[in-house]
Amino acid sequence: MTPRIMPRVALATVVALVVVIAGSVSPRPWISAAATLTGNATHFDGLGAPYGGCGLPQAVLDSQDFVALNVYNTPRDYSFYPRPLPASQASKIGLWDNGRNCGRFIQVTIGDYCTGTNDGAPGQPFCRNGSWISDKYNDATLTMVVADSCGDANAWCRDDPNHLDLVTSSLNRFTKNGVPVGDLNPGHWNNRHVSWSFVPSPNYTGDLRLGFLQGAQRYWPAIAVSHLPNGIHSVEYLGANGTWQQAKPNSDMGQAFIIGPTTSAGTSYQIRVRDASDALLNNGRVYSFTLPSQCANSCSAAYTSVGYTTGSSH
Repeated sequence: MTPRIMPRVALATVVALVVVIAGSVSPRPWISAAATLTGNATHFDGLGAPYGGCGLPQAVLDSQDFVALNVYNTPRDYSFYPRPLPASQASKIGLWDNGRNCGRFIQVTIGDYCTGTNDGAPGQPFCRNGSWISDKYNDATLTMVVADSCGDANAWCRDDPNHLDLVTSSLNRFTKNGVPVGDLNPGHWNNRHVSWSFVPSPNYTGDLRLGFLQGAQRYWPAIAVSHLPNGIHSVEYLGANGTWQQAKPNSDMGQAFIIGPTTSAGTSYQIRVRDASDALLNNGRVYSFTLPSQCANSCSAAYTSVGYTTGSSH
């Protein structure tokens, strides 16, 4: 059984969602880059529209090999809780980490195959009436990017804290000894074990990509930040008072933020970005840009790319 990712909320709902300051809940200690995690893996067909859980359309992702992480860490509790989870419910935060792991790359390694029933039924053990065995697909690897969230009420997304949901089209692109496995899915899948760890963006070149979200305009300047060397934890903008301010995340869509202009009611912006280690990206490089003319009333496209110039922090 493959879990179905929760339907994407409509844009009007996204706009109305309560937002919190990024970093109000500290990252959980078990998501460090040094950790290698093992869990069950499932698969799903692709990102919803207009965005995946990180706030980007699928076409804008750095890689078409992508995964979803668990929103919740609530074993045997299949209730739904507010997103993003507040500090008072920090114990329920899954590896999604309120979106703070968006845009990070992971290396995934194929593990053992289940010979029994491995359907993720709520309240039921994994691999019932069977056992875990190794086969020729063990140790095949693929590097993938975090782009979506798994918040479903099933055992995968609640009972297995290290669960990964992989895009289906990637399964047969895993390689072993430099050769794609080719036929891992469907006949040799059965929601196998995988091990995985966070890694830097592979072969990274260039700089950030910025775009305005659908519905963005002068009074709701919502942007998405992508092409990241090491994920993103927060965005800061230079406010009209001349000081750097923390941008509010758009719900828990970890690459989407609501910024402010450099002058009151203006349409010019300056931002800087902190990565997954909370370090300022490129030594605090400042990205300066303006609201595109096609967004004068409201951006109609899901993502409107915008150019920028760069400088150093004030």
